[in-house]
Amino acid sequence: MTGLSTLDAVALMVFGLAWATYHFAIERDGGKSLNHVMNGYRVRWMLEMAERDQRMVDSSIMSTLQNGTAFFASTSLLAMGGTITILRSTDDVQRIFSDLPLGLVASRGLWEMKVIGLLLIFGYAFFKFSWSYRLFNYAAVLIGATPPKSAPDAQARRATALRAAQMNIVAGKHFTRGQRAFFFALAYMGWFLGPYFFMATTGAVLVVMWLRQYASDASRAVTDIEDPDIA
Repeated sequence: MTGLSTLDAVALMVFGLAWATYHFAIERDGGKSLNHVMNGYRVRWMLEMAERDQRMVDSSIMSTLQNGTAFFASTSLLAMGGTITILRSTDDVQRIFSDLPLGLVASRGLWEMKVIGLLLIFGYAFFKFSWSYRLFNYAAVLIGATPPKSAPDAQARRATALRAAQMNIVAGKHFTRGQRAFFFALAYMGWFLGPYFFMATTGAVLVVMWLRQYASDASRAVTDIEDPDIA
């Protein structure tokens, strides 16, 4: 038996509902979220790229995006390794928690279920980051395949640039999903302190993530100035 109480089950459902709701709300948002606005700039970037003869700047930007994605993929693997270590040291960790003045010592089954859940979150993040890295590689190939400005077929050049933009958007979407998993992993860790902490950390992470999309300095930086070509 896992020892999962009714309150634990409710907290876990709140967590899952919060993640799913945020996921669908952000990804189907067609308005002023930071992600949506930046997708417009990705299209603008690729169209500008198609009009340049020298694309060293674009290659440098793509390299930066790929390196950042690789870093997070590696971090996901390290997090998975640390979580597996915790799972193998259940008895030692439970003894440490029993000495804390919180009175929140979970049963062995419940503790292992919590750790396995955290491991699954980091595993999901790894797959998202690794796939995003591959998609950024594809976007780089499409940039290389974009005909030069001097090519006579302007329509083919624009079409290839738009394909590169769409691939870049999809890569960014999967990268964002991986980062979202990291943020919700922080919320999930509240469960180790109890179901009330779990619901509180879930709510806090949800609010912070929403503010970053709609009411942050970064959001205002790209939405305060209207541009009909990007909106």
